[in-house]
Amino acid sequence: MAEPELPGDVVRDDAPAFTSKDKGERGSAAPNGESSVSGVAVTINRPAAELYAYWRDFGNLATFMLNVEGVEVRDDKRSHWKVAGPNGTYAWDAVVTEDVPDQRIGWRAEHGDVPNSGWVSFVPAAPGRGTVVTAMIAYSPPAGIVGKLVAKVTQKEPAIQARRDLRRFKQLMETGEIATTTPPNREPKS
Repeated sequence: MAEPELPGDVVRDDAPAFTSKDKGERGSAAPNGESSVSGVAVTINRPAAELYAYWRDFGNLATFMLNVEGVEVRDDKRSHWKVAGPNGTYAWDAVVTEDVPDQRIGWRAEHGDVPNSGWVSFVPAAPGRGTVVTAMIAYSPPAGIVGKLVAKVTQKEPAIQARRDLRRFKQLMETGEIATTTPPNREPKS
C-alpha cells in the first residue's frame, strides 16, 4: 500500500519543464506556453549502464544524432549545442537538470535560438531483452507554428529526428556501426 502524500509534498511530473502551466517552473523557455512535445522509445539489446554512459558523454551524441553538428561539453552540467535546422544552424547552451546514474538524464536550454527541455531514460526491459530507452523533448519552434511546419516539411522537426536518432543509437550500440545508403565521401577524380 502506498503512503499518502503529505501536505506540501511536490508531485513530480515527467513532462519537460517548459510545458508547465506554472510560469515560474517554465522559466524563460516558452514564456507564453507555446511548445511542441514529443516522445519516442526503443528497446536496445545492451545494459542500461552502458547506454547511459555513452549518452551521458554529450560529445558522443553527434555520432548518431543526424542534425547535431556538435556538442561542446563545458563541464559536467553544461554544454553548448549546434544543430542544423531548416533555415540554418541553431545554437543554445544546455544545463543538466536531473542526473540519475544508469537511469535518467534531464536537461533545459538556458540561452539560445530554440527553447527546449526534456529527458532520456534507460529502463531495463524483460530479462534478456536489453533496455528501453525513452526520449521526451519539448521545444518552442522558431517562428512558431510556421517554423514547425517548415521543419516537418524539411524532415528536421524534432519529433521526426528523435525517432531516427534513436534508431541510429540502437544500431550503433548493438552492432558498433550505423547502416546507411549514403555512399562514403570520395575524392573527386582529376
